[in-house]
Amino acid sequence: MSAFGGKADITRTCPDELGFVKSEARPSGNVTGIAPYVKGLPAKQLELAREVVHGATRIGLVDDVNDPKAHPQRREIEAAGKELEVQILPAEVASTSDIGSAYDALAAAGVEVVVVEQSNMLVSSRKQVAEAAAAKKLPTVYGYREHVEVGGLISYGINLNSCFHRAAYYVDEIWKGAKPGDLPIEFPTKIEFVINLKTVKILGLKIPPTLLVRADEVIE
Repeated sequence: MSAFGGKADITRTCPDELGFVKSEARPSGNVTGIAPYVKGLPAKQLELAREVVHGATRIGLVDDVNDPKAHPQRREIEAAGKELEVQILPAEVASTSDIGSAYDALAAAGVEVVVVEQSNMLVSSRKQVAEAAAAKKLPTVYGYREHVEVGGLISYGINLNSCFHRAAYYVDEIWKGAKPGDLPIEFPTKIEFVINLKTVKILGLKIPPTLLVRADEVIE
């Protein structure tokens, strides 16, 4: 098993930590489905950022202040940064219009590589994020492959499409009469590592061959 790609050695985190449900086995109320946040991924993304830019000590973090699942990601990355003795410099964003100025601030602060949190707004604004990263020539690591498909550099995280497909099971069960609160919360099982080689070349990076070998997909 490689360090990146396939099933990662990560710890699942129930949405009860985000305040959404009482427990994973019995959510109660009207909330169930696929967990939106998996503990362990942000720290892995930070490690990956340090492989992309070997020995980086100043790492930027694009932090969505409005998405509840982004908050534990920031805490985990900052904690991992302390362990690795690297400085984490957050740039807070609340909307798409903040993305450009966030990258301006990160570039001015002298960060060497950036991690983008997994949030609804940031993945919806993935084109703007990729353009801002390219404009500042800042290598950026993402949690969703959708970022890489529009010009982002590298992603390591859950596959959203597989989560959407699995959500059909819940729709079917509820349609048959099951109560949402009686259906256990599930956790993503498909973790993928994707690299955009075109962006690698644009940024003038030398990606270690070991990373290319570990990638689940390399976009030419």
